[in-house]
Amino acid sequence: MEDQDSLHTTVWGSNKSGVLDPKAVDVDSFRTPTVVAWLHNVALRDLALHQKHAACVDARGDVYQWGEGFFSAENRGGKPTLTLRGKNIVSLQLTEGRVYALSASGMVYVLASDAATQFLPVGKPTPASTPWWSTGWMWGEEEDVDFAEVTPNCQLAWGEKITSISAGEHHLLALTSAGRTFAHPVTKDANAYGQLGLRKLDIPDHSERMHVGPHAARKTIELVPKSITDPYAKSSPYTRTSTPSANQVEAIADTSIRFCDKLYEIPSLKGIEIVQIAAGGRSSFAVTSTGRVLGWGANEFGQIGLGNNYKSDTVVIPTEVVLWQYTSNKTTSQCLNVTAGGDLTCFAVERKGEENIDVLMCGNGQYGGLGNNLYTNSQGAPLRAKNVSGRQEYSEATKSLHAIAPYSISVSPSGHVLLTLNADMNVGGRDLMVWGKNHDSELGNGKKGSSPLPSALTTTDGQRFMLMARTAKQVVDLQGKLWKRGVKVEQRAVAGYGNSIVYWRLC
Repeated sequence: MEDQDSLHTTVWGSNKSGVLDPKAVDVDSFRTPTVVAWLHNVALRDLALHQKHAACVDARGDVYQWGEGFFSAENRGGKPTLTLRGKNIVSLQLTEGRVYALSASGMVYVLASDAATQFLPVGKPTPASTPWWSTGWMWGEEEDVDFAEVTPNCQLAWGEKITSISAGEHHLLALTSAGRTFAHPVTKDANAYGQLGLRKLDIPDHSERMHVGPHAARKTIELVPKSITDPYAKSSPYTRTSTPSANQVEAIADTSIRFCDKLYEIPSLKGIEIVQIAAGGRSSFAVTSTGRVLGWGANEFGQIGLGNNYKSDTVVIPTEVVLWQYTSNKTTSQCLNVTAGGDLTCFAVERKGEENIDVLMCGNGQYGGLGNNLYTNSQGAPLRAKNVSGRQEYSEATKSLHAIAPYSISVSPSGHVLLTLNADMNVGGRDLMVWGKNHDSELGNGKKGSSPLPSALTTTDGQRFMLMARTAKQVVDLQGKLWKRGVKVEQRAVAGYGNSIVYWRLC
């Protein structure tokens, strides 16, 4: 980790599906931070981990996939495979059965998460990546991997494009450069808790022979949240009779990447400028240009953050999150960032009246993920995480104290959190704070007991585990070929399902 001439990727936690190190299939778990050779001198644009499969974008903008879920249980040790090339991809989002890729030009592509489903017979055309007509389903270039394009359901303004995407278990959010927010159903369960923010949408009619192209047949469906279709499900759990609309949806297959080809603008957010989006497992969040946060979707653990007195387990309309419950009237609160994973939500909030930054957590803290030194399985009012909130450091430049903000936060769907502090790089790097679930050594401390209190990760010799930024002497792609020399890179931490990885990312 102190080698200044090379780039080393470090991992810890579960490797049962070969997502941390596909070459070490005989290793089920790394209990402490371990350097893996397969990403030696590699810097990436993005990397994402799911439970049984993983994907990354290399320096050239090409997508690679690997893991047991991509290959098979018999071949989980296969090396990362190039699946989407030449699209200049900048970021990825993963679900159980899909890989969503966002290009620098704002195009959204979707691939299957497993190689068998991706197989494309030689000579069969795939959707063109840059059609001159306004549709995402035109036939174009030949590929050996099947992929599809997902496009907005309405015309974007001149120069407007998709700039970020965020995926939950069954839904995807997208944000444009103009601050417009869109949602996309990954499966039929995409709106079971109202997390889409809309109910009616049209999808390709796969029962018709012509279900692709500009004249493709389409059908309108309604994805109704469970709390509306059956509001008394918990109080009277007996077998219900299905409605005609429910039967219509149940009859539709949603396993194909072409189940839905559109991003739908969320009606209640029209006219509201959004600067950031985040999707939890079954919830959604949007930060406005004024620093307020709107949340909707599943709320049975209080993960939306509407307060402990809000008892509804489903929020179908974007509702403002209360971030100032424990502050004085003179204090102005502004959200800098929201990060969600599974049933946990993390807010980085600037307290302007107090000149500090708090990290607030809410949701399911059964394994200590709230960071307040307690194990609580339901927390509706966002609480300060200890050891990472209200931190300050002295600046020689200004001769005064200033707040230490989180540089990056990654919340695992399985219950642990990795937070990088944005401290002065002159101290040797950025501290990595870890807390939450630790059943698979995903906290990297060599133990298997969960931790409800954020603590700085240390190396095996007791030194602080610092994330660095530097100019790399050389960066290679995943084929081992030299990409560039003298490239600015930085280390980024990603929390996966029971595991963690720190990789080098292109600046």
